[in-house]
Amino acid sequence: MPEAAARTISIETWKDWQASGRRAQLVDVRSATEFATAHLPGAINIPLEQVELRTADLETNAPVVLVCQGGTRARLASALLAGSGKELVVLEGGTGAWLQAGYPAVRSTAARWALERQVRLIAGLLGFMGVLLAVAVSPWWLLLPGFVGCGLVFAGCTGFCPMGEVLARLPWNRPRRGACGSTPAGS
Repeated sequence: MPEAAARTISIETWKDWQASGRRAQLVDVRSATEFATAHLPGAINIPLEQVELRTADLETNAPVVLVCQGGTRARLASALLAGSGKELVVLEGGTGAWLQAGYPAVRSTAARWALERQVRLIAGLLGFMGVLLAVAVSPWWLLLPGFVGCGLVFAGCTGFCPMGEVLARLPWNRPRRGACGSTPAGS
């Protein structure tokens, strides 16, 4: 049986709801790190992997507006919660469209990239460099992408990513002191 498409609203409609005082709960389903990087004012964070377990945290007497970076995870969350009895709405374009429109965002880290994206970049670079060095210098360099691959498998199986833990300690990923206000998208 085909699944019904999620009900969506545009960021302009969301702004109208806010201006008119319409009651709704805004739930960001991205990871905590992505949420800290930039999120819509008033949003609460319930990561996608926790959303089915946290239905008690969702509003029962008002629409629940689901948001992620671009809309994909919000639609997935809507599908996962379809039988919950909640009024679910997906914000079209997500946080990316919100920021692109120049609306304010709440930021609690100085990072501009989510930690997961940083891990993917570093893992990809290490893998690529290992293959290049194996071709140009010695086949022993293939151990580097193999090691990175094993680390990614370990992280996927355990939920603990050593590379992510190291990256989280870098200065640009630490919470800023006094960072509890909203900043314009360009800040």
